[in-house]
Amino acid sequence: MFTYRRLHFFLLVLTCTTLVACGGVNQHQDLQDYIEETKRRPSGQIDPLPPFVPYESFSYGAMTLRSPFDPPVEDQIEVLLSQGGDVKPDFNREKEYLEAFNFASLSMVGTLMQGGAVWVLIDDSEGGIHRVTEGNFIGKNHGRIVKAAARQLDVVEVVPDGADGWVERPKVLQLVEKD
Repeated sequence: MFTYRRLHFFLLVLTCTTLVACGGVNQHQDLQDYIEETKRRPSGQIDPLPPFVPYESFSYGAMTLRSPFDPPVEDQIEVLLSQGGDVKPDFNREKEYLEAFNFASLSMVGTLMQGGAVWVLIDDSEGGIHRVTEGNFIGKNHGRIVKAAARQLDVVEVVPDGADGWVERPKVLQLVEKD
């Protein structure tokens, strides 16, 4: 009978015979020839790096001049003088709910007629629809509704003018029609 020792010896002899039989045939001679030929070729040279050119900074000299998009200074002074200095927001009044939102995030989605007055439906972009009319306030810039119509809402905001004063700025919120 076979013992484990004889079985191991038999498997060892079988493995060695298989390896010797497989190792004697050179099937990849063309690949080895190509590798040898590639090694014999002369090696190329890497081109040197281009010379370093330091960055030349540009000095912008028109920084202190008037922006080309602003009106001339004389026109700005005339506008400020014509608007008067009595414009300022009422900080003592109680804020309305829609004054917590930016004007750009509000949208007009419909109107209602009730008691002869036009009520405008405003979407606050957080899922709420609110009813407002003339005299109500909306937006963070003290925007007071001056005219409520079927297709648009006219608002006057009171914003700082940059010279320790306030100026009125008209805004329009138009009805958003969805297809």
